[in-house]
Amino acid sequence: MGNALQPAHLLILLLIILLLFGAAKLPALAKSLGQSARAFKGEMKAMKEDDATDAATSAAPVVTSEAAPQAGATPAQPQSPSTNPDGSRQ
Repeated sequence: MGNALQPAHLLILLLIILLLFGAAKLPALAKSLGQSARAFKGEMKAMKEDDATDAATSAAPVVTSEAAPQAGATPAQPQSPSTNPDGSRQ
């Protein structure tokens, strides 16, 4: 099958584009394409920086203001109002 886009094919493609858009519009199209590519590149760079920042912050341990229970300690269970401190009902 060979090379799909040979130099002759590219030349014909460029001539068709020139005929479709006209010589006056080609610089404006090229400028617009360049600005779009620059904006896309900037957004991709920002996304990579955000991902790197997120990865760095998620690797750090999260410290909360609540005190963590000590190892081996059992959590205290709240007493309901209808029971005495010894667990018997009133």
